[in-house]
Amino acid sequence: MTEVLLLLVAILLSLACGAFVAAEFSLTTVERGELERAVERGERGAAGALKAVRNLTFQLSGAQLGITVTNLVVGMLSEPSIAALISGPLESLGVSASMSSSLALVIGTALSTVFLMVFGELVPKNWAISSPLAVAKRVATPQRLFSAAFRPFITHLNNTANRMVRLFGIEPAEELASARGPQELAALARHSAKEGALEPDTAELFVRTLNLADLTAENVMTPRVQVVALDAQATCEDVANATRATGLSRFPVYRGNLDSVVGVAHIKDCLTVPAERRPRVRVSELMREPLLVPESLTVDRLLDRLSGKRTMAVVIDEYGGTAGVATLEDIVEEVVGEVRDEHDPHETSDLDPAGVDDEGRTLYSADGAARTDQLARVGLRIPEGPYETLAGLVATELGRIPQAGDTVEVADWRLDVVDASGRRAARVLLHAPRASEETRETDMSKADKGKADKADKEGEAK
Repeated sequence: MTEVLLLLVAILLSLACGAFVAAEFSLTTVERGELERAVERGERGAAGALKAVRNLTFQLSGAQLGITVTNLVVGMLSEPSIAALISGPLESLGVSASMSSSLALVIGTALSTVFLMVFGELVPKNWAISSPLAVAKRVATPQRLFSAAFRPFITHLNNTANRMVRLFGIEPAEELASARGPQELAALARHSAKEGALEPDTAELFVRTLNLADLTAENVMTPRVQVVALDAQATCEDVANATRATGLSRFPVYRGNLDSVVGVAHIKDCLTVPAERRPRVRVSELMREPLLVPESLTVDRLLDRLSGKRTMAVVIDEYGGTAGVATLEDIVEEVVGEVRDEHDPHETSDLDPAGVDDEGRTLYSADGAARTDQLARVGLRIPEGPYETLAGLVATELGRIPQAGDTVEVADWRLDVVDASGRRAARVLLHAPRASEETRETDMSKADKGKADKADKEGEAK
């Protein structure tokens, strides 16, 4: 009878061990923000769980103390109790007394270990990981009461452990870091999209927004060779003509050459001038002060500068010359893709799906100004080199000025120069590596969808 009572006590202690394990895992995996919202909603047990999370190191030490003590006591009670209960039946089966005693102890140890592992460790651990908030609300209060009861002992153990940690040059933390870096957040967004918890388009938008911190003004600017600028002697009539020709509303104003930008002309300012005076009023009389930024300025800081009335920045290279211009639209396009309206000139974007070739390879039509990070989005990961754009890559591979019809091979991709105007590869047809049939069908469907979306947008614009 005594053995049965001791065994019941061991079972209860195993369940108590499970409560400590559940507290340990739930408090370390529960989302801090979710727990705070539960407190605001007045959910029972949430406030106690939040207090435990804010004092996490101490509570985990208490949980570890509870787990260790219950494990030791369970072993002390269950193994001899089980051995005493089964030694008699073993002897009745003809096993000698000495052998039955040893065999009963082995069986008792095995049974108690399995029970403790399953019900005292694995089940509560899996439960806590699956439902951390629900478990934390249930076990946090008992856990805090236990830790409070043994506070002096736990504090002594904690301080001893902290001193040992500091010997290795590590400063102990009382709470888990709730902040996440950009790479962790991007990985979390992609995983959420993969699991269906987040729309793929939303996840991609979020990841692109995070990537802004890794880009500089040089990455997003319109390069110098594509900048439409006006001389300081130009008139308001010239601004209106330039707007009609390009669809642009703002133009850098220079004196002598583009390396000496002195202002920015806006079509709105010119339209305030009476029509009969526009051929005589010079842009130098109406131009606004230019915003000059280094090409190394990060995009997030550039976004701060492009506020209020300033929506265009002139990007200056390390030698003091004009490298290009960057606008709010350039930054927005890094996040949402190409942005066009009915006033934009009808031109192709930097990178468009173009179906498949005769060999079944996915095609992309790319502008020579497409950046290396844009190419990486479709799978073309090019080696490091003295270039920033697709045109620079082609010229480097050829070792000369590209011509229409030139072909280069890069990372199993074939790059065909379609247009080589302006002494560079202006348009390039990209042939992706051969893919499996399933991947090929997916690429084709994406290309078709891209064409359909583009057609719809053009139809709406018309």
